[in-house]
Amino acid sequence: MRVGEELRHVLAGVLGRARLDDPALADNSFTVTEVRLSPDLKAATAFVVPLGGGDLADSVAALNRAAGFFRGQVAREVNLRHCPRIIFAADHSFDRAGEIQTILERPHVRQDLGPTPSDDGSDGDGT
Repeated sequence: MRVGEELRHVLAGVLGRARLDDPALADNSFTVTEVRLSPDLKAATAFVVPLGGGDLADSVAALNRAAGFFRGQVAREVNLRHCPRIIFAADHSFDRAGEIQTILERPHVRQDLGPTPSDDGSDGDGT
């Protein structure tokens, strides 16, 4: 959705330059991986991952405490009739992707998947 992507871009910029007093946010940088909007565009869920690790639950709680500030900053940069209420949520998709990759690399699973380009002697382009 275009509005969600625009909000993600703006929110990432705001998070990158905002100076907040909350110790849970002061030394952290965040990646905004996705923004999902409610059908009526009144609420936006921003999925975030702290760069360099850190306690994800504490970081998300701190971001939600400052959500009003972020909403005001986003409203200044996005041309919408109403700026949506921002709700921050932890993005666990990277963790899940790692779990799936680990499962796919197990020998008994790999045998069911068939040969990979490196296993069958081809160079990966079908020749």
